[in-house]
Amino acid sequence: MTLIKSISGIRGTIGGKVGDNLTPVDAVKFASAYGTFLKNNSSKEKLTVVIGRDARISGSMIHNLVQNTLIGLGINVIDLGLSTTPTVEVAVPLEKADGGIILTASHNPKQWNALKLLNEKGEFLNGADGAKILEIAEAEAFDFVDVDSLGEITTNDSYMDIHIDEVLDLPLVDADLVKTKKYKVVVDAVNSTGGIVIPNLLEQMGVEVVKLYCEPNGHFPHNPEPLKEHLGDICKLVVEEKADFGIVVDPDVDRLAFVSNDGEMFGEEYTLVAIADYVLSKTPGNTVSNMSSSRALRDITNKHNGSYQASAVGEVNVVELMKATNAIIGGEGNGGIIYPELHYGRDSLVGVALFLTYLANQEKTVAELRASYPQYYMSKNKIELTPQIDVDAILVAMTEKYKNEEINTIDGVKIDFATEWVHLRKSNTEPIIRIYTEAPTQAEADKLAFRIIDEIKAVAGI
Repeated sequence: MTLIKSISGIRGTIGGKVGDNLTPVDAVKFASAYGTFLKNNSSKEKLTVVIGRDARISGSMIHNLVQNTLIGLGINVIDLGLSTTPTVEVAVPLEKADGGIILTASHNPKQWNALKLLNEKGEFLNGADGAKILEIAEAEAFDFVDVDSLGEITTNDSYMDIHIDEVLDLPLVDADLVKTKKYKVVVDAVNSTGGIVIPNLLEQMGVEVVKLYCEPNGHFPHNPEPLKEHLGDICKLVVEEKADFGIVVDPDVDRLAFVSNDGEMFGEEYTLVAIADYVLSKTPGNTVSNMSSSRALRDITNKHNGSYQASAVGEVNVVELMKATNAIIGGEGNGGIIYPELHYGRDSLVGVALFLTYLANQEKTVAELRASYPQYYMSKNKIELTPQIDVDAILVAMTEKYKNEEINTIDGVKIDFATEWVHLRKSNTEPIIRIYTEAPTQAEADKLAFRIIDEIKAVAGI
């Protein structure tokens, strides 16, 4: 079963049977449900939806199906074509649109695609709205318009440039200072749309760009999740080119990882930590990340006399808690930066520009900057799910086993020990259980992870 319906949107693998995978029928069905949901909640005569996609091989097919479905519902479409998730999020309010759809399966491999659904603010729908859309889809409660009331398509391919302009206009971004440093940076954009927009942003900030996998053809040269084990090529090239650092983005450009000048991973968890350190030094305030993110953000926030809180996993949950606590920066430890000064969405462009400005203000290499932060190490593991595995029973058993430790069950089970923690949860985006651990050394993080995995397998009988 590889059609996953969640608050992260509708995603699945291309091909296969209707209802089991993301087939053309499923794409039309869920686009119809989303368009119907918008119409049910609006008194406007004509609605507008912004659509953009990453460079996946299936992107053009899904794109055409979705936008023509919306037209059939009488909804106008502003088509951004090849774009990024944060670019569509920026475009929705600028266009005064009623919603947005990004066609991307984010970090999933090339056989996947998805519909990520936005509200009129350009933010992900909340769980209640997502549930309504699933109900509409299940009932197939669609009512299409007559031939004289069809929607229209307007093409606008300028939004990645507009997005860059919006980023460069931010008060904490100083392109002029960055230009004086004459940085050299390697970019791995996994042959998706980051290969267009990230080099463009860097060049406008006076950075020399070495492109690696920046051809937006959808043929991912490695697993597109920006983890150390997938990034050997850029780590090697940063050293060979004597670059100041490397930048890695996922296919839809909402996750950001850095490679230090020595060819070592900066650590995707530390993307948010470093950028928050800069933002908090200029504009003190509160921060938020999810429960699977490093304790290092809490430490940095405390250093700047702010308050840190952790949300359930999922961008919509992080944003909700950021709004409730007036957080000035937040995000997820997977390299997702949310900077409300521009918009409430994970945005690699904002992350790159803020990081460059911060680096330009430091008399340090990227490796030295990384070494200056609290040292925590994470182990990120997963167990593939089969129909026989009862995830809820596993979580209950682990909660009982560790009931004398500090336990949080708002999203799976997080167990906080004195110097380390483990977070167990069912993924919103893949048929897996995620097992994240963090400790003062990599060996300790791995040891804890392996112990917990063995305990889960014993409970599940696998």
